Amino acid sequence: MTVPREMPEKWPRVRGPGGAEEERRVRANAREYNEKFQYASNCIKTSKYNIVTFLPVNLFEQFQEVANTYFLFLLILQLIPQISSLSWFTTIVPLVLVLTITAVKDATDDYFRHKSDNQVNNRQSQVLISGVLRQEQWMNVRVGDIIKLENNQFVAADLLLLSSSEPHGLCYIETAELDGETNMKVRQAIPVTSELGDTSKLALFDGEVICEPPNNKLDKFGGTLYWKENKYPLSNQNMLLRGCVLRNTEWCFGLVIFAGPDTKLMQNSGRTKFKRTSIDRLMNTLVLWIFGFLVCMGVILAIGNAIWEHEVGVCFQIYLPWDEGVHSAFFSGFLSFWSYIIILNTVVPISLYVSVEVIRLGHSYFINWDKKMYCAKRRTPAEARTTTLNEELGQVEYIFSDKTGTLTQNIMVFSKCSVNGHSYGDVQDMLGHKAELGERPEPVDFSFNPLADPRFQFWDPSLLEAVKLGDPHVHEFFRLLSLCHTVMSEEKSEGELFYKAQSPDEGALVTAARNFGFVFRSRTPKTITVHELGRAITYQLLAILDFNNIRKRMSVIVRSPEGKIRLYCKGADTILLERLHPTNQDLTNVTTDHLNEYAGEGLRTLVLAYKDLEESYYEDWSERLHRASGAPEAREDRLARLYDEVEHDMMLLGATAIEDKLQQGVPETIAILTLANIKIWVLTGDKQETAVNIGYSCKMLTDDMTEVFVVTGHTVLEVREELRKAREKMMDASRSMGNGFSYQEKLSSTKLTSVLEAIAGEYALVINGHSLAHALEADMEVEFLETACACKAVICCRVTPLQKAQVVELVKKYKKAVTLAIGDGANDVSMIKTAHIGVGISGQEGIQAVLASDYSFSQFKFLQRLLLVHGRWSYLRMCKFLCYFFYKNFAFTMVHFWFGFFCGFSAQTVYDQYFITLYNIVYTSLPVLAMGVFDQDVPEQRSMEYPKLYEPGQLNLLFNKREFFICIAQGIYTSVLMFFIPYGVFADATRDDGAQLADYQSFAVTVATSLVIVVSVQIGLDTGFWTAINHFFIWGSLAAYFAILFAMHSDGLFQMFPNQFRFVGNAQNTLAQPTVWLTIALTTVVCVMPVVAFRFLKLDLKPELSDTVRYTQLVRKKQKTQHRCMRRVGRVGSRRSGYAFSHQEGFGELIMSGKNMRLSSLALSGFAARPSASWIETLRKKKGGEGSTACSPSGAPDKTLKV
Repeated sequence: MTVPREMPEKWPRVRGPGGAEEERRVRANAREYNEKFQYASNCIKTSKYNIVTFLPVNLFEQFQEVANTYFLFLLILQLIPQISSLSWFTTIVPLVLVLTITAVKDATDDYFRHKSDNQVNNRQSQVLISGVLRQEQWMNVRVGDIIKLENNQFVAADLLLLSSSEPHGLCYIETAELDGETNMKVRQAIPVTSELGDTSKLALFDGEVICEPPNNKLDKFGGTLYWKENKYPLSNQNMLLRGCVLRNTEWCFGLVIFAGPDTKLMQNSGRTKFKRTSIDRLMNTLVLWIFGFLVCMGVILAIGNAIWEHEVGVCFQIYLPWDEGVHSAFFSGFLSFWSYIIILNTVVPISLYVSVEVIRLGHSYFINWDKKMYCAKRRTPAEARTTTLNEELGQVEYIFSDKTGTLTQNIMVFSKCSVNGHSYGDVQDMLGHKAELGERPEPVDFSFNPLADPRFQFWDPSLLEAVKLGDPHVHEFFRLLSLCHTVMSEEKSEGELFYKAQSPDEGALVTAARNFGFVFRSRTPKTITVHELGRAITYQLLAILDFNNIRKRMSVIVRSPEGKIRLYCKGADTILLERLHPTNQDLTNVTTDHLNEYAGEGLRTLVLAYKDLEESYYEDWSERLHRASGAPEAREDRLARLYDEVEHDMMLLGATAIEDKLQQGVPETIAILTLANIKIWVLTGDKQETAVNIGYSCKMLTDDMTEVFVVTGHTVLEVREELRKAREKMMDASRSMGNGFSYQEKLSSTKLTSVLEAIAGEYALVINGHSLAHALEADMEVEFLETACACKAVICCRVTPLQKAQVVELVKKYKKAVTLAIGDGANDVSMIKTAHIGVGISGQEGIQAVLASDYSFSQFKFLQRLLLVHGRWSYLRMCKFLCYFFYKNFAFTMVHFWFGFFCGFSAQTVYDQYFITLYNIVYTSLPVLAMGVFDQDVPEQRSMEYPKLYEPGQLNLLFNKREFFICIAQGIYTSVLMFFIPYGVFADATRDDGAQLADYQSFAVTVATSLVIVVSVQIGLDTGFWTAINHFFIWGSLAAYFAILFAMHSDGLFQMFPNQFRFVGNAQNTLAQPTVWLTIALTTVVCVMPVVAFRFLKLDLKPELSDTVRYTQLVRKKQKTQHRCMRRVGRVGSRRSGYAFSHQEGFGELIMSGKNMRLSSLALSGFAARPSASWIETLRKKKGGEGSTACSPSGAPDKTLKV
């Protein structure tokens, strides 16, 4: 191969000093040359273990957990005879059980990963070796190989497309595995290689590619092909990425550039940040506290042992000699410390962590199985994609939502348009007047057009008349829509067209042009064929100027059959209106009014323009474009400058307006979530007018609000001033409200971080992307956050994906509140990953949001059920589980502490060692699991009807440090009674035959039986919702205790294992004594009665909302009154969801940044004068219970929920 002299000097090496790859050199058909760079093979490995490494690696990973290491440490202590007061199996049995369960789960997961890897690695591919195509497994493909793909085959590696069966080296691919989109995309080989169609020519191809190193950018690729003394620029349009599927192309050849782990698909499969709940973090803190408490108890008992041995034990050396090696009371105390650490370790049992995971798994299945969250239309169930965050669903305070496809359906309908200053699309009655809302005559008849889409509907016949009358502006308008796009057309039979568009907007626009007689029929890389009113016309496609996040527009340059060169452009109004020729001023003013009118109706707007180009200018511009395309440095910047140059002084054609309908149930869901004290922020890329109107449509903004603040500043000073004025207005209005309280009173009564959060009145904040960029700067972010958090609703317009994540991170950083982000597109992924909880909507924009999410479903309205039912129940169940678990283990363990003062601090256990082993595994595990999985305080209908029930989770009231100490105190109280009542009774009690009752074994059985009965009664009191499973587990555990107890104390086991089962016959003798049963009954009553009395008094004197709801339900059942359904009244008006047009670089990525138009006078006046929206107030009153509809002194409805 001859390398040209102009090969850049900046590529002397492939790898940098640290071993990182700086660039990639690949030579075709030269395996030996490529292998010296040690590029990765095409074998992928997502599995973690193999047969040899599984056991050591898995155990190493499991012992990374502090809890497992702690229990291993205890096991080692128990193997030391001098300090072990318990048999080793009391710890090893539960530890091995936990390790085994986790290992089986990990092994199962890894087996499926192995299976998937083998399936992929063993796929067959045709590789060109020595001029012959050979079948090779994917794992044997190497960088530099040329491989052949056939129709419907997966792409084996990241390939440079060399040639294909289609003209001009064109091929079509589907990228569902990469970005979830099923629409076809086009790729093209560079002209110099597109002629290499047979294996003999390809075998002689020895071109060398020098390109960027492996990275995860799916939409970008930069490189250069050096071949035959020439160099050719390469871009993403020439690449076929691993994971794509070849479609509608018989065959193609490609050169392997990246293989295996270096492919962009694998580079994007990085691990998502592990999310932990606030309860997890609290539990870790509490476990450390408990361990500290355990050490303190061990120290106290060790000191007691040393003193006892020094003062008393020394006198009994003949009867109680010290163990071998113990020569002093101090050393005896030291050994006693470790013995008590072993005995008392059950305050933090290993079964706690297993039980938590089992409960979370159960909650996840409940979400997956919920038929009320199943979308029959799309056959999509709700899915819990993680099991670690369920209880945090019950603590959400802030929801960050995308708009398009999340609040709206993302199904676009061409609704209205403005052409040459004339607006089309209003529904007209029979007399030609504008019809009232709800009056719809027959749609326009498109039967004249045999290629029309029968599903398309339009209601204004005057636009079709203008087409038929030959209006040149209307013709040019639809000609632009039929030419300026990236849609692919399939014609399965004559006249049966199917459009494959990446964005629904583009599909709607091209379909509209199709129905009005300008039918996009087919395309090649250099031509576009359109049927204009039945006449086939082929335009030469000279250039496509792509969308990107900065340009916010797309242009094509075409040559008509007459030879005239024209640029057609469509894009966001904020961008295109600045690039028009000055002679368009009058038309611009009229069109701007139409745009504001459309945006006021919540429609997505787009401006269309054109420009005629001189042949000489185009030739010069095209030459400069070619040079910029081949530039090794700053290629994108140079292209952007050339695009910007040609897209000036354009002539305005008109504007389009597309309707994106609101999803069913969105207003009701937002209103009810607002009543649950959840603040909803909408982060959208739409223009401001559209966002405001979507806010009104979904009841985020209401006419009852005190004020809606709009921040549109373009500088730091302007934004700071607007935020300051908003805060001042809120504070002034609150001072003037005479509601009988002052700021100080409100501030002291809540955990507010700012006086702003104590304001009276309801406010909303609307801020655009430019202003938000300034507001998120370090010196202003706190001011912005305080202002926003004082508002009931916040809408951020024209925001980028990065800004979405920054807003979420800002709230997480300063508010310490649980955040939830919900979206449906790739532009929402960063926000979803940043929030505590990410929810993906499986909609029209692929599945990237779903793949990045923690929970997914198909409609926004299901969020209400996810939070208010599943989230609230999960939080309630987990809190009750933890409270009870710590209680029962402290009650169990602290008995050893009290016993230590009566046994000479000798580390003697109260219970039989088998009871200690089985207590947390058998006797008390299943009842608490049943409560943790099935418990409810109120039925699901009441959870939805009374959103205020959600607030305890937000305030973290059910399990916190205070509740933990209450549980611990109750456990210690129970342990005191559990030990001292039997101890006091046994001191003087006798058997039926007059013999002394007091012996160690009888005492152990009595205390153990009392403990099992007391904790069983306690969980019965704690259970709020009884099922057959609860009954079976609670009473079954009691029965299992007695069955195992009698079996352990039987003669048979003693005869087989006399050294292990020493309590022979004890249970039968002890439990036959009435005194023992009276003692057990007394202990149970004394332990339980204070709890019953306290709960009764609390229920009577200070009931919680859930108590009141349950009482109301009981009263209604008794009275047999039919529950009234909530009547929902929608807001009257024509406001719909809205959007400002945006698209993707190349094939339509949503644009989320850019300048924003100020609110039109029409939209601003709508803030002050709107018909009253009474829906929320009706809902609040409906929730107000029987007759409690209190109003404030000023006459305004009371916003608080009464029950």
